[in-house]
Amino acid sequence: MRLKDRIALITGASRGIGAAIAKRYAAEGAHVICVARTTGALEELDDAIRVQGGTATLIPLDLAKTEMIDGLAAPLLDRFGRIDILVGNAGMLGQMTPMHQYPPDVWEKVFRLNVHANQRLLRAVHPLLHASPSGRAIFVTSSVGARPRAYWGAYAASKAALDAMVRTYAQEVAQSNIRVNIVNPGATRSHLRAQAFPGEDSSTLPGPDDIAEVFVALAEAGWQKNGEWISAREFCGIEA
Repeated sequence: MRLKDRIALITGASRGIGAAIAKRYAAEGAHVICVARTTGALEELDDAIRVQGGTATLIPLDLAKTEMIDGLAAPLLDRFGRIDILVGNAGMLGQMTPMHQYPPDVWEKVFRLNVHANQRLLRAVHPLLHASPSGRAIFVTSSVGARPRAYWGAYAASKAALDAMVRTYAQEVAQSNIRVNIVNPGATRSHLRAQAFPGEDSSTLPGPDDIAEVFVALAEAGWQKNGEWISAREFCGIEA
């Protein structure tokens, strides 16, 4: 019960890494607020959380419609009074294509979800994190943001922008009760990974549950490191 009575908001929570984090947080005693587009998948997640004795609040929301994010804060404030943990996990790959051929509409969609939605989320949730005695904000990134690779286009550029944004926020709140960090899951069995590497044998990869521990550690009230870029595989002792 390392997160007992803490309130956690998780985006992209209906499957993959987001669902694994939500279930693990609930098992550790947190009440999880699960945000995702698909109502059916959220309901399945809620069932799984309830079976293990946890509690959840479901928010069906398409974060790509960034203007709708502003409406999150007021009802959460009314119901909970604070948010202890924010996990910005939702993201999209876009297309694996040469930069000079990248479709502008897809480029804009990737940035809207991977960057703009997270900034809008921070803008909405910051007062709630500040109301917590130990607010924690954790964002999911990728190694291609720091080390670009051919054909990763908008995904690589958007993760680089996300990293810069999150580190900027970490410096801005360094003297407060909020701690902000970035997690790179590495090669993990997920829907996005399958899109990027359709021929890969996913059974050779660690699953989302295998890397959930790093998200628990960063969410604990006692965690004090700020603005760090953390490899989930290294943290969890998973060999590359």
